[in-house]
Amino acid sequence: MADIGVIGLAVMGENLILNMASRGFTVAAFNRTVSRVPQFTSGRASGKSVVGAESLEGFVGLLKRPRKVMLMVKAGAPVDEFIAHLRPLLEPGDVIIDGGNSHPADSTRRTRELEKDGLLFVGTGVSGGEEGALTGPSIMPGGNPAAWETVRPIFQAIAARVADGTPCCDWVGPEGAGHFVKMVHNGIEYADMQMIAESYHLLSAQGGLSAPEIAQVFADWNRGELNSYLIEITADILTKTDDRTGGPLVDVILDAAGQKGTGKWTSVAALDAGSPAATITEAVYARAMSALKEERVAASAELRGPASLPAPDRAAFVEEVRRALYASKIAAYAQGFQLLRLAAGDAGWTLDFGAIAMMWRGGCIIRAQFLDRIKEAYAADPALPNLLLAPYFREAVGEHQEAWRRVVSSAALGGVPVPAFASALAYYDGYRTARLPANLIQAQRDYFGAHTYERADGPRGEFHHTNWTGRGGDTASTTYNA
Repeated sequence: MADIGVIGLAVMGENLILNMASRGFTVAAFNRTVSRVPQFTSGRASGKSVVGAESLEGFVGLLKRPRKVMLMVKAGAPVDEFIAHLRPLLEPGDVIIDGGNSHPADSTRRTRELEKDGLLFVGTGVSGGEEGALTGPSIMPGGNPAAWETVRPIFQAIAARVADGTPCCDWVGPEGAGHFVKMVHNGIEYADMQMIAESYHLLSAQGGLSAPEIAQVFADWNRGELNSYLIEITADILTKTDDRTGGPLVDVILDAAGQKGTGKWTSVAALDAGSPAATITEAVYARAMSALKEERVAASAELRGPASLPAPDRAAFVEEVRRALYASKIAAYAQGFQLLRLAAGDAGWTLDFGAIAMMWRGGCIIRAQFLDRIKEAYAADPALPNLLLAPYFREAVGEHQEAWRRVVSSAALGGVPVPAFASALAYYDGYRTARLPANLIQAQRDYFGAHTYERADGPRGEFHHTNWTGRGGDTASTTYNA
């Protein structure tokens, strides 16, 4: 009898099964295309504690009670289809786990629907890619809290671990909380990748460095405060030689980035929560801009810009880009955690932000030394409204901001697009500005739509309307924020 069953034998599903088997669990395997099952059990899973099933009924029959079924299938309709097939085969107390990149609202809906049958749903984010799934990913489970004790032994056994042995897996919260945290993780990942790409672009276009030289720069950065998985693999990528041309492989890769939607979901969630996440959103837009390859090529022959300004001192410029990257990274993470705080308040979830940082400390794509500082910040003040206000981050941005401003200015003057760097700086400046020009916007809204305004010298929540033209009346519009 199997301790858990996994449906879906693509890369992540196969590797999670092998990970579970390597930790002493017996795993049942099933796939919609049934021929994949014997290929897997007689191939990569040969000799391991993995048993295959030729039907869904046979698969369920292999599982110990309470049954635990983990779906590693494409998000959306395929998840709902498998749940529909599984529901009549399972019993109250059994657990269905969705380990894909599902939308948090879908996980909330599934938790509530399955609870009617006495079935326990877990929507869990799994980060770490192919390697992480095999050797230890970051796992972010949410859903029905009653399921946690049932799935905890397996999840924490297969998860990555930090230096003190703590698993990068803990219960996140109810309903869609686990997938929401994974979604924000992916949004931060978009921003992180875009900022690293902008650093590469600046070092090339204005620093005059070749790909191998930039590889060495990133390798050096990885030994300091920027130490992270993404910096590490970037250094490795930039050393790879193309077999066809003999030059750097990165130079022949088309500059059109793909996306599967989680970054966009994060941006939409930020808009819904009224949480400013401009750097994450700019990273999404940057991928959309990159996809307009043919238009950009045509426009490059028509639209004029400045001559790119070479850096007068290469070594100094490299250091300034490093500082700008670190400061921008702080701002992007501040936006991500601010979104988690505001959205959790709207949903009624209680999230442990320090624990979330530790779940991301190992196994996942954004794992970084930097996350220890986030854990420390929330340990010191669990009610911290923004990471920028934590002493370490406040001092770090203060130390790096002159270089940050010079890099963004140099990019603008030289015509090098740095949307993530620039939006991160604008977020920082906006957050630290006591009085923004929104007073004028509110006056405009009241002028053309009688939307009212609050007075700076009065209490919050007291609204006023002015008859700006003398031709309007005293009737004001209802005040609300969408």
